Amino acid sequence: MADIDPHHDTSADYEQFEKELLAQDRDAASVATADVNDATAQRLVSDLVDADVLTPVPEDQVLVHEPSGTAFDSSTQLAVFHRGWTAGRDADAEGE
Repeated sequence: MADIDPHHDTSADYEQFEKELLAQDRDAASVATADVNDATAQRLVSDLVDADVLTPVPEDQVLVHEPSGTAFDSSTQLAVFHRGWTAGRDADAEGE
């Protein structure tokens, strides 16, 4: 068998292309948290309180995320956390 001409070897190009496609797939599957503004966060917090997922603790000025037991003093931080937490649980459920 003849030696492969290094100028015509495209295996490194293929590997790089495959890595880029995998990264794009990972990005597409990830949860967007950058779009959580104050209005979105307040709406989510209200929905989660109604669903008994959050417990407001007025004397401490925090919201407790009941499933994880984590307390937050910022509705935006809580909204971002909950989106990530939900995505993690969904990913775990898909892997089972």
